[in-house]
Amino acid sequence: MSRSMRAVEISRPGGPEVLRLVERPIPQPGYGEILIRVDYAGVNRPDALQRAGNYAPQPTASDLPGLEVSGHVVAVGPGAQRWKAGDAVVALTPGGGYADYVVTHWGQALPVPEGLDPAAAAALCETFFTVWTNVFGRGKLKAGERFLVHGGSSGIGTTAIQLAHAFGARVFATAGSKEKCDACRALGAERAINYREEDFVAVLKGEGGADLILDMVGGDYIPRNLRALAEDGRLVQIAFLSGPTAEVNLGLPMRRRLSVTGSTLRPLSDLNKARIAQGLEASVWPLLSAGRVAPVMDSVFPLEQASKAHERMESSAHIGKIVLKVA
Repeated sequence: MSRSMRAVEISRPGGPEVLRLVERPIPQPGYGEILIRVDYAGVNRPDALQRAGNYAPQPTASDLPGLEVSGHVVAVGPGAQRWKAGDAVVALTPGGGYADYVVTHWGQALPVPEGLDPAAAAALCETFFTVWTNVFGRGKLKAGERFLVHGGSSGIGTTAIQLAHAFGARVFATAGSKEKCDACRALGAERAINYREEDFVAVLKGEGGADLILDMVGGDYIPRNLRALAEDGRLVQIAFLSGPTAEVNLGLPMRRRLSVTGSTLRPLSDLNKARIAQGLEASVWPLLSAGRVAPVMDSVFPLEQASKAHERMESSAHIGKIVLKVA
């Protein structure tokens, strides 16, 4: 095996044009880690935030972008369990996925669900880990509850709609076009709200309010989300595309017993990420193998066109996931 590999690095903070193809040494698995030969790598909003200089990797992580991959194990570090060379896996990574090889903790890898091709498999981990821990963990979504997800046609949105629907919730989603709203309904949303034409607060209030809202918009959506919640409702924040600040009257959550929480994946410990993986394998992987849920695929770009993949993602014209073909 060669000692070097292709990788896409961030040459400086900026737009998609700062992504460049380079040669890097192949990383070696440390304690508890596995080395994966990457077939496909998922493209996600956190990658763009990192590229812009707004989402730094953890101190011990690779500086390369890329938080999810599909591929095959080629080496196993000391203390790593379960996996052996040749195993086909999908994995959440601490960074470095935009490369021929990447290392990650063994507990953050999962078997490829039966019947799923490698491109679709690469689109699983970042969104499914995020939705599982935030919607069903922190948000405690239950069957029969009213659930609203913003950005319903995004990778997170399409995943959240499918999983919430599969577990018996009533699903509402916002999106910005008829095509995107149609896609949300096809995935299981009983109502898709075109935010350019309708007020999601009025729609949800007409239904009795949302029991849970998953939001990545922030900004002026924050007080609107609080108004759209039912009594004892929960708002889970996972990103702030419109900024993290807003003016909020705290009398409203006090009077109506509302809860606000949130999380991001990257700072979580390896142990916490491994626990999320265990929950997914037990509860969600059977749904994937049965074809009841599946990643929604938008497009595939070769590794050397990572900048075009980022342009596609930031255009917000996509529906579902974008991946890079590496192998």
